[in-house]
Amino acid sequence: MKRFIVTGGGTSGHINPAITIADALKAHYGPTEGCEIIFTGRAAGLEGELVPKAGYELRNIEAKPFPMKPSLRLVKALIAFNKGKKQCKQIIRDFKPDAVIGTGGYVCAPLLNAAASMKVPVVIHEANAFPGRANRMMGRNATLVLTGFPNLEKDFPKADKVIYTGNPIRSIIKDNDPSEVRERLGIDPSQKLVFAMGGSLGSKTINDFVYEAAARPEFKDVHFVLGTGKQQTSKISEEKVKPENLETYEYISNPNDYMCAADVSITRSGAVTCAETAAIGSCSVMIPYPHAAHDHQTYNARSFSDIGGCVLVPDADVVEGKLFGVLEELLKDEEKRRSMRENAKKLAVLDCDEKIVKAIGEVIGG
Repeated sequence: MKRFIVTGGGTSGHINPAITIADALKAHYGPTEGCEIIFTGRAAGLEGELVPKAGYELRNIEAKPFPMKPSLRLVKALIAFNKGKKQCKQIIRDFKPDAVIGTGGYVCAPLLNAAASMKVPVVIHEANAFPGRANRMMGRNATLVLTGFPNLEKDFPKADKVIYTGNPIRSIIKDNDPSEVRERLGIDPSQKLVFAMGGSLGSKTINDFVYEAAARPEFKDVHFVLGTGKQQTSKISEEKVKPENLETYEYISNPNDYMCAADVSITRSGAVTCAETAAIGSCSVMIPYPHAAHDHQTYNARSFSDIGGCVLVPDADVVEGKLFGVLEELLKDEEKRRSMRENAKKLAVLDCDEKIVKAIGEVIGG
């Protein structure tokens, strides 16, 4: 029986890869040796909703984000970290995992630190082109670092091993036909479709743009679908009138379907979104989140824009109204959209799950 403890939280960009890795390990070891997997995280966080929904047990632990500068928040974060580490040590003693796996976010720190101190193999998956602070710190004690983008070995000089695997995505995302997906979603095959989403928490910049774009005469025949996000839905003014050609949802659990069906997708450039864009071959406008740590979303998006796999538009340019013309021209140019899809697909790593399972197997000896 193989046993793993998985952690990753705060946003779907950390949680969904963690769940996908767990699913891959279960599919590999379950039919032969058996495989038991639990998660640690904050029950009050998004992982408290998504992990149980995926069929896994979540053990609640203490964790708080570490601020960049000394403050009362830092004291509280240290207290939470020490309490969380103690909780994780007990979970490790009881569960006896073959390895622990972290996919990012501050909720990882207690488990990964506890495992390293107890000589349990630590596996980190770094999804972004510019590694996050928590992963870089924990990488010093990592047995194995798996990376979503190539050439990150220099960022983890003290890790025992660094392997480029790509970013894990759900298997349902692969090999979808846009026409079949449109039919399933009930979307007129002859109508232009623009899908927009600012991540699971939402984006004011993207929400404001879509509301205004849908109301403009040049887009009156375009159907817009917008995921407003859990943090942004309530901030949309009640006075803001929703155009008839705009469909909105607080949270969209199947964004891959809309990205596949859309003529153009407008998204942030988190690592998971980038991986899905590549696997689907989506025609995307990427708007990097401007406050991401070390501006890592811009690094992610550039890996696409540099080869013609997306249109990169900075957040500030969207606020200034520069995206309206970009979108109008893109919707008119079918050849450019086709070329962007083909170029995006060049960055897809469709055997990512197999690479991750193989690398972890080598660490645990089977």
